[in-house]
Amino acid sequence: MYIFVIIFPLIGFILAGGFGKYFGRDGSAFLSTLGLFLTLLCSLGCFYEVVLHQNVVSIKLYTWVLLDIYQIDLGLIFDTLTVTMVLVISTISFFVHLYSTVYMSHDPHLSRFMAWLSFFTFFMLILVTSDNFFQLFLGWEGVGLCSYLLINFWFTRILANKAALNAMLVNRIADVFFTLALIIIFLTFKTTDYNVVFNLLPLIYQDNIIFLDVYLNKINIIAFFLFIGAIGKSAQIIFHVWLPLAMEGPTPVSALLHAATMVTAGVFLVIRSSLFFEYSNNILILLCIFGSITAIFSGMIAVFQYDIKRIIAYSTCSQLGYMFFSCGLSNYHVAFFHLFNHAFFKALLFLSAGALIHALFDEQDIRKMGKLLFGFPLLYLAIMVGSFAILGFPFLSGFYSKDLILELVYSRFILDSIFIYFLALFGAIFTAIYSLKVIFYVFFSRANFSYIFYKYWNKNFTEGFDLMCISILSLIILSILSGYIFSDMFIGYGSIFWNNSIYIFVDHFFLLDIEYIHPLIKNLPIILSLTIMILLFFLLRDAKFFLPSYNKLLIVYYNIAPFFYYALFFNKIYNKLYQIIMYYSYFIFTKSIDKGILEIIGPYGFYLYFRKLNNILFNSITPLIFFYIYIFFLAVALFIFIIILINLVEISFIINNLFLLLVIFLIFLI
Repeated sequence: MYIFVIIFPLIGFILAGGFGKYFGRDGSAFLSTLGLFLTLLCSLGCFYEVVLHQNVVSIKLYTWVLLDIYQIDLGLIFDTLTVTMVLVISTISFFVHLYSTVYMSHDPHLSRFMAWLSFFTFFMLILVTSDNFFQLFLGWEGVGLCSYLLINFWFTRILANKAALNAMLVNRIADVFFTLALIIIFLTFKTTDYNVVFNLLPLIYQDNIIFLDVYLNKINIIAFFLFIGAIGKSAQIIFHVWLPLAMEGPTPVSALLHAATMVTAGVFLVIRSSLFFEYSNNILILLCIFGSITAIFSGMIAVFQYDIKRIIAYSTCSQLGYMFFSCGLSNYHVAFFHLFNHAFFKALLFLSAGALIHALFDEQDIRKMGKLLFGFPLLYLAIMVGSFAILGFPFLSGFYSKDLILELVYSRFILDSIFIYFLALFGAIFTAIYSLKVIFYVFFSRANFSYIFYKYWNKNFTEGFDLMCISILSLIILSILSGYIFSDMFIGYGSIFWNNSIYIFVDHFFLLDIEYIHPLIKNLPIILSLTIMILLFFLLRDAKFFLPSYNKLLIVYYNIAPFFYYALFFNKIYNKLYQIIMYYSYFIFTKSIDKGILEIIGPYGFYLYFRKLNNILFNSITPLIFFYIYIFFLAVALFIFIIILINLVEISFIINNLFLLLVIFLIFLI
């Protein structure tokens, strides 16, 4: 059962990708979806045995690499963290596969698309079930490869090519740092196995390494490299530029990438490596800083976007920021609970947006929609549930995790946590604004399409929509109930759910402190969010009647909107830096040093010197073989004389190694 969790998606990939032309498009879609359904059933069985019966399963498949003392085993570990993550991945992936059979039914390359989706799921399952860092790195690289293939699925589009390359190159930076962390882990512990590394870590947490005559703590260095790898994969600020561009891929790809794979891999790495971060207080502070800034920055950018998929993409960045600063405060279990809930309502938002786009003939600009409430009641319900869940509306899934993160931040009662709390609170306010913006523009604003378009969209929407309805309805139910069902199990005080799969220092466990927070502070995020949503709704509907200075407000808005619409011009800044670096790299390092100084004092300079010497001394001699032999022995004698002169070696050393020196000089002259 445990091995089949990984095997079934791989079989689906092989059948759909390798034999798709024999099974046809529908056959490939059915087989890959069936593989994910069987994976979901196996993951439920694993959850029942591992979580409900408190069993940890470790499987050693075989020894892959055996070099002296270094041994890499391909193995699987199924603890509470792994099994819960497997359940999330298999559930979201199954619904995305089911949804894609209709959404992509008119694409001639449906078999290839379904194969890549299954391959994506396979590598993510490898990542979360691995029992060592090296195998985790294989899954890490695999999801990066599959994201490139799926974002670039419509490879004839230039924007898709650029977006896929952008995602690949930005993630390579994170991969380099993760590789460095992997190397230091091996050099320190002589293995990459979780059990060995985490058991030995308390014994060596004070060990240092010397770099440029500076003593650096090994655990801090490993945690820092893991931190860079995580924020790169999860698209936190500075590395966030690839995630909105990834919307050039098909919508099911966006749902799978944002809800259960790829971007959640960074958060999973931090939670899995929690012991490293617990011994690195400075890195925990960095997690708090980057997470809180990303939460408010991405929410602010989403407010000024009009592409419905980009709004949801920036929303993902913002919610991942909440998870990261929750990890920075050592609340890893709460961060994972938010990841668990976030997967369902984020997949719901993307699939609902994809259904709208599919129905409206690939239109993604919310300004060109409007008055779709009665035409799409199911999608209205889905987007309302997803938006209010991400908002933290009471008794929806986000309420049990997102608000708890804010309460735990505030309960620390120190200056930096209060600052982070207000950043996160402003992020929640921006969440309310962009959620209301999507709902208003799509369902309540004036219709912005022609009568002919209005006449035919309903037929395009209802055609083959049954399977899409199943996916959307299932995710609506999960988005409503997941927080209520699992809250006591995941984050209840005294719960033994995690069973040592997450390590948390005792003095960082603050669940009791939130009971002493004033009720107004507890309910402040939802009060502010709902108040702003109500005011914004009336402002968008009847702005001229509520604001006498409406025209002045529009002028201010249109002056600042481009700055935020283009995400603070991060891409332009990066492009300019790239041009500057390439310019100076060419003229300083390549042209002046490599092609200049090094060649003049190196082989080209020696060539010019001997050529000039030949012209002076031997201009009348025909360049026969004895001439070259003479030059060779002259060079040998000159070199030996210089060595003796500066007393680098003894004469006996030259006599004993004369043959070796002759060979070296021969190579040198050639």
